[in-house]
Amino acid sequence: MSRRSGILEFAVLGLLRESPMHGYELRKRLNTSLGIFRAFSYGTLYPCLKTLVANGWLIEEPGGAPADLPPSVGRPVAPASSLAGRRAKIVYRLTAEGKEHFEELLSHTGPDSWEDEHFAARFAFFGQTEREVRMRVLEGRRSRLEERLEKMRASLARTRERLDDYTLELQRHGMESVEREVRWLNELIESERSGRDQRRSSPGGDAQQDTAGEPDGLPRHRDDNRPDPSDDTSQ
Repeated sequence: MSRRSGILEFAVLGLLRESPMHGYELRKRLNTSLGIFRAFSYGTLYPCLKTLVANGWLIEEPGGAPADLPPSVGRPVAPASSLAGRRAKIVYRLTAEGKEHFEELLSHTGPDSWEDEHFAARFAFFGQTEREVRMRVLEGRRSRLEERLEKMRASLARTRERLDDYTLELQRHGMESVEREVRWLNELIESERSGRDQRRSSPGGDAQQDTAGEPDGLPRHRDDNRPDPSDDTSQ
């Protein structure tokens, strides 16, 4: 399995954990909610769905509507006879085994979860992820970017004199993108730690559960200049 197909399977399982969906709705959610999948087709999604069904992680249910096609807004409705040959819309539902598999994937915090595309998918489902796992992923991502930043600075120092002004500016832009994401990660990590410490110090804090999806892990921003986790400019 390629890395990108593994990310797609993870994202599909995560979205279907929220609610059952048909193929067109899934594709729309992947494109609008998860920026890393802005440019992919039905030819990519449906083999993934078939694999997940074959593994027992999804089941197909008839939806009773026309096939998975974009809505025909503003176009005349086709006669019933022309729709008779179309297969019914298939709805995909997560099985108990699929939910268990997705929760196992959520608990993974290895190096793959720190890479650009995989981190974006993992971050999109932080609301379903345990706090300690979120912390490990965020700290791993920060460590990876700090290593990248150090290499970029060393490379720039060696080649600065041989670069023209535009190439030099492009290099600086790349460094600034990485630096901005590191600052953003620092804010997230500090907020996660602060939320954890507040619960530990609160009355009866030992009895409180450290559950997933707690909003106090996110920092409060004054503006929208935080980086997009799916932005590839930090490479």
